[in-house]
Amino acid sequence: MAALDRVKVLVLGDSGVGKSSLVHLLCQNQVLGNPSWTVGCSVDVRIHDYKEGTPEEKTYYIELWDVGGSVGSATSVKSTRAVFYNLLNGIILVHDLTNKKSSQNLYRWSLEALNRDVAPTGVLVTNGDYDREQFADNQIPLLVIGTKLDQIPETKRNEVLTRTAFLAEDFNAEEINLDCTNPRYLAAGSSNAVKLSRFFDKVIEKRYFLRDGNQVCHFS
Repeated sequence: MAALDRVKVLVLGDSGVGKSSLVHLLCQNQVLGNPSWTVGCSVDVRIHDYKEGTPEEKTYYIELWDVGGSVGSATSVKSTRAVFYNLLNGIILVHDLTNKKSSQNLYRWSLEALNRDVAPTGVLVTNGDYDREQFADNQIPLLVIGTKLDQIPETKRNEVLTRTAFLAEDFNAEEINLDCTNPRYLAAGSSNAVKLSRFFDKVIEKRYFLRDGNQVCHFS
């Protein structure tokens, strides 16, 4: 059997938002019973059928790189993480729906990964205002995932989801909100599963089929 082509997707976000639980659910289709803090980076693989059900269907490996979310902006911490940001094809930004700060920090995480070789020219978030120009030329597909949906009281759920919808809009990305301890949120055929599949298809297209907006042939 020929080796499968693969793409690299970073999974970024603050410590404690549930990145490891999410990756385990995505790759093993199982709930992670006893999650622990990720030190450095952990890599798991998901098999994805690109354009499933069409004549163009092809199977790929999706490498999910779960990067440890150590808080802090120290240069040493950033430089240590920078090694994981090389040759990335997509980014999943993960935040805790019950923790507003973890949502706001996604701007910093995305900037750190996308501009790893460039010093920021301005403040990313000032008094709650987001500078969209920071990502105007971004070609890396992004997906925003909110975790711990089950922990939001019904009376506050609409308010929280309205706020996070603006977050996804800022990144020009689709969003998925779920509870990592309940596989039904990613059940086959669900809207979340469709969004996830669409995101992985986009990552694969950018990596293997699109270059400067034009389709190119890829030979394994």
